[in-house]
Amino acid sequence: MKIITTNKKAHFEYFVLEEFTAGISLVGSEVKSIRSGYVSINDCYVQFRGGEAFIINMYIKNYPYTTQYELDERRTRKLLLNKREINYLLGKVTEKGLTVIPLKLYFNQGLVKVEIALCKGKQLYDKRQTLKKRDIERDIARELN
Repeated sequence: MKIITTNKKAHFEYFVLEEFTAGISLVGSEVKSIRSGYVSINDCYVQFRGGEAFIINMYIKNYPYTTQYELDERRTRKLLLNKREINYLLGKVTEKGLTVIPLKLYFNQGLVKVEIALCKGKQLYDKRQTLKKRDIERDIARELN
């Protein structure tokens, strides 16, 4: 498993409740661009429409050596999940006000996979508490070394 990119702000902005793995429907030039590392998942989220899951606002730079077509870099891409998983996530999002965001993008046996998470947003005091805990852990690690 080769990790391509991670959403570093996800654990700071949200409480991660559950994690799922999904495939993404891509075209060939997008896969080549992902292999080159021209991808970002920082500002994207998952939306449900018509019993299907889509990833919105994921940035994949156009592959510079393609000759066939130019795609929109932030186009909507379909996520490949089981119907049971889609129904479960859709029920959680609608009833509790939770959200689904991607955590990391990686290759698994040559296929592009995305790890998505069911998350609840943090309040400002929760973020301060996270920063304080991180500083304490850093100080303890410094003292031990």
